Amino acid sequence: MKKKVLALLMASLMAASLTACGGSASGGGTAASEDSAGDTAAAAGEETAPAQEASGDSIRLVNGKIEVDSQLKKLAEMYEQETGVHVEIESLGGGVDIQGTLKGYYQAGNMPDIFVNGGASDFSNWEGMLEDMSGEAWASDTDAAYVDPTYGTIGFPYTVEAVGLAYNKDILAKAEIDPATLTGPDEIKAAFEKLDSMKADLGLDAVVGYCAEATNLYWSTGNHLFANYLDGGLDRDDTTYIDMLNDGGKLDTDRLGKFADFVGLLNQYSDPALLVSGTYDQQILNFASGKYAFVTQGSWIGATMTNDDADAYASAGNFEVGMIPYAFDTSVDTILTNSPSWWGVFSDGNTAAAKAFLQWCSEDEAQQVLVEEAGFISPFTSCKYVASDPFAQAIVDWQSAGKTSAWHWLSMREGLAQNYTGQVFADYAAGSLDRDGFVSAMQQVTQACYAN
Repeated sequence: MKKKVLALLMASLMAASLTACGGSASGGGTAASEDSAGDTAAAAGEETAPAQEASGDSIRLVNGKIEVDSQLKKLAEMYEQETGVHVEIESLGGGVDIQGTLKGYYQAGNMPDIFVNGGASDFSNWEGMLEDMSGEAWASDTDAAYVDPTYGTIGFPYTVEAVGLAYNKDILAKAEIDPATLTGPDEIKAAFEKLDSMKADLGLDAVVGYCAEATNLYWSTGNHLFANYLDGGLDRDDTTYIDMLNDGGKLDTDRLGKFADFVGLLNQYSDPALLVSGTYDQQILNFASGKYAFVTQGSWIGATMTNDDADAYASAGNFEVGMIPYAFDTSVDTILTNSPSWWGVFSDGNTAAAKAFLQWCSEDEAQQVLVEEAGFISPFTSCKYVASDPFAQAIVDWQSAGKTSAWHWLSMREGLAQNYTGQVFADYAAGSLDRDGFVSAMQQVTQACYAN
């Protein structure tokens, strides 16, 4: 197996660098970076630490979130003081091709003991070369581990992001709408109607901030919104609809029809200035400014609201936020949560020391740093810390209630969102497709993608 992988890696390095036809729907890390989510790296060009060969008392970790480099190095210092084991943190970001860099390390015999992978496409590069961590104590303390059906638990989660219909608590309170009652399409429609009738009094431009622009925001519709068709209301291990999709692009027309009705509601009550030609930055700025009651983005926007849009958010009262499911059916009672990327342990590295460090990272002392200083939302149920991120408490509450579903859109065919479904959402928003046309077009394009 390793000879096969090495041959593949060498071939990929010799070939010209190719850009995938779509934002990797099968790789969480690539998709997360497309999101302009909380995954934005620091400026390119920052030097990374030189490689250090692992020894019995030393391990090396390649991190893909350069913006938390200092916090991870603090953890490494704490761990060395406590155990005597040196942990070298090598942070890559700012446009660096992390998987390409790792492939180069493999060829040079310079692999780290722990390294980041963004999803199925990344993990497939290291087939049979990562430790199964199913027996580690942390693995039973989270629903966000990366579990491969063949190789077991090969990805350690360090943070969680969520997809749901985000809302402004202050606006709903002023409208006397209890978000806990928004449990199905009829209830959500009634709430939208009430808010729409009160826009002037509430200072709203629109009820919903929804953008279906196809060129730059296909990932928002084709990945994250469509993900609710695939997983909304399902147990985390239920793969019913992703299995159908991956079997030649098949869709459940009854479920898709209900989903189409809900997307039609978003079209109807969205900001017409943004619906077909808006930008991500304007969408989030308007929500942070209190101009929308709801917004169709994930928890990563909390970082934008409290950083880039901090002044606007403060002017709007630093309002509390929450999330409800995209309840296109009364059975859809979950938000979607997942780790945007994971740390894996290289099987030919210092595996015992690497696994011991990851176990320590899941425990109290390290979790406090990762949550309170790095701003991560903990994937571990035993964690008692809550990040200052606006959406942190909402995600913790949904996790504690056991009401989360997985992100199986990560396993969709490469390019499905960018080259196929994103355009269908845009056409529906623009009015060139009606509800039935949306369903029909979705069936056609998914089958075409999988036939290609």
